[in-house]
Amino acid sequence: MARKRGRGLSAVNYPTGMNLGGDPSQALVHATTTGTFVVSLSSVDLGQGLKTVMTQICAETIGVPPDMVLIDTADTDTGPHCMGTFASRGTHRIGNAIVMAANEARAVLMEVAADELEVNATDLEADGKGAIHVKGAPTKSISVIETALAAHFKHGKTISGRGMFMAERSYPEPETGKMRPATCYAHACTIA
Repeated sequence: MARKRGRGLSAVNYPTGMNLGGDPSQALVHATTTGTFVVSLSSVDLGQGLKTVMTQICAETIGVPPDMVLIDTADTDTGPHCMGTFASRGTHRIGNAIVMAANEARAVLMEVAADELEVNATDLEADGKGAIHVKGAPTKSISVIETALAAHFKHGKTISGRGMFMAERSYPEPETGKMRPATCYAHACTIA
């Protein structure tokens, strides 16, 4: 029997996020007294790198380094609601929920930092390295850790945020039946 060589190509595209009922995902973000931001999810990492991506999204939104973010995927009974962790849906749905929650937590962080530095919160920026600076005056700053401590023990505030992303529901057009049943798609390609 003769050996034959060849090439094979296979591609697939399929929906992973259904918007017939909203397809919601929620996230909670809070700062500990050590300045670590904990992101609580009911979504889990199934080998697709979910924890890494969600860490990067939260860190970038708040303005801290990724090592100051901890992703907690404890369990679906106690975590915020999620329709499911499957394919590429997580990056879009859960990522958007984290952006909303992290923005809310960041607003409180900046408010406390503004009180500590005696400036307006709109005059502050996070440097992405763990400090908050007054715009145009980089030497006038406070660390995220100092800000978290001040929030908890001086100002009596919780640096926290909550977010929920839900796709707009797609209803069929009565005349044609046309609708948009999916808003997230998975793409794959294998070459052998």
